[in-house]
Amino acid sequence: MPLCTIHLLSLLDPLPTFLQTLSSTPLKPLTISRVIRWIILPTSLSTVPLLAQNIHWDILLILPSPSNTSLPASLQKQIKHQWSIEAGVPSRLLKDYEARNRRLLCPEKGDVPSLTGRKNKILKESSQDLELSPELLSWIEEFSSGGGGDGEGGTKEGNGAVSMLNLLAFNDGMKEEYLKYGRAFAESAGRRRGGLAKIVGSVVKGDRDVDGTGVDNGKGKRKEKGEGWDEIALAHYPSLWHFADMLASEDYQDVNRRHRVGSLRDTCILFTSEVGIEELMGGKVKL
Repeated sequence: MPLCTIHLLSLLDPLPTFLQTLSSTPLKPLTISRVIRWIILPTSLSTVPLLAQNIHWDILLILPSPSNTSLPASLQKQIKHQWSIEAGVPSRLLKDYEARNRRLLCPEKGDVPSLTGRKNKILKESSQDLELSPELLSWIEEFSSGGGGDGEGGTKEGNGAVSMLNLLAFNDGMKEEYLKYGRAFAESAGRRRGGLAKIVGSVVKGDRDVDGTGVDNGKGKRKEKGEGWDEIALAHYPSLWHFADMLASEDYQDVNRRHRVGSLRDTCILFTSEVGIEELMGGKVKL
């Protein structure tokens, strides 16, 4: 099974500078996406490296390479914080990925399904169980209208395709229950809103030292490679409103409550925009 490395990067330099440097390296990313905001926060796993110091992540970078291949020095010097995890991804998902992803990001007429129920929203207090909260709905309304949530969003980013990075850790003996959720998402509840998992991978586990090299540094400072996570997934939705439409629907929440919520020991979801990268660079950078 081919290995991919998922990098979250917080940058020292402006994002356009980093992208220009990235385009000059030999790297061929599967995904280069602008990080926008957390949808679900982790509660027990990777909370320190992902959330401590109130880190603002800028870039999601997915590379078809093992984690022992470091990012080039030209990129490293532009990175303030970095978090990485390695996963095995089925070959069938990587075959013709670039062309399939391009069609998702730039859909043709008839590709995007209509919204099903924006006028009948089911709102919950929090989005931590993948439900639509008033706070999340209000933010989506602002972001999609051009406010960008942080003042940087644009029309295409606010209304175009979105990519949600999911980290998943299963309760003992509950992975099969989650697979039931995955099938229902793919066949009905997600598919009905144009949602699909375009990358899914099993996290590579084992021991590593604190610097991530996997080599004992002689100081006894070792931690678990994979940090307790079991799978990663990158989910596509045609727009934030399609994502919200799904969260607010009875058919999705029935599946969510029955198969997803109880099967997970921990999870987190990070909203990113590949469209945002293209819009930021005005189509000038080919990655």
